[in-house]
Amino acid sequence: MKFDNYFDQQFELRYFEMNKLGLATPTIMLGLLEETAADHCYAINHSLFDLFNMNVGWVLVSGVLQMDRYPSYKEKITIRTWLSNYSSIKGYRENIIFDENENIIGRAKGLWVFFDIEKRRPIPIFNAIKEQWSFFNTVSINHDIKKKISAVDSADYTKQFRVNRFDTDMNKHVNNIRYLQWVIESIPEEIVDNYYLHTIDGRFIAEAQYGDTVLSLTKGLETENAFHHTIKVEGSNKVCATANTVWKKY
Repeated sequence: MKFDNYFDQQFELRYFEMNKLGLATPTIMLGLLEETAADHCYAINHSLFDLFNMNVGWVLVSGVLQMDRYPSYKEKITIRTWLSNYSSIKGYRENIIFDENENIIGRAKGLWVFFDIEKRRPIPIFNAIKEQWSFFNTVSINHDIKKKISAVDSADYTKQFRVNRFDTDMNKHVNNIRYLQWVIESIPEEIVDNYYLHTIDGRFIAEAQYGDTVLSLTKGLETENAFHHTIKVEGSNKVCATANTVWKKY
């Protein structure tokens, strides 16, 4: 539902979105955030498919997600989103996740760039989009998502993946949700089984291509249950994404 300052979308969590504890997974939460952004675009008559037909789209270049708890099976949540700041080619999308009692259970922020799909470069945002955006000069989370996250130099844990067709989105990018899945796969099983992802702070640096073999590199940090991550193309120096994660006990 579109308001002057923000856009709300409601979801009811489904069975296939749950982990073994009956809680939504981190990748599902990112998916719901993306769906909310897409619905916001649709609500102002600039759906992602309409933009795609004009050979343009949105690309996420950095972002942070912080979850205090994950919703459970059949729980209804509301994701509120708005633009807090924007320039000619990019905008900051803020998000707050509410439970049924209007308690805040999560927050997220993303920096999105308007993008020419064929030329693979940023372009000015259409005035018609900026005129209809829900704009509110308030942030959902105080976190600098422009700050560089360096690549892992020596990994404690490594996983290898092949980039398949289903890993890419309509803009021919590897979807940012796939990077999170690759990151989680290289985290020790003892962490994933007994802790939940509290925070992920990520940067998307370069594109992995269909057919590439990518490496997920994870290094433990001095802070307990905190990790540093890099996704890179095997056999090259090409770094596709970097991230830091913090995990908390269930």
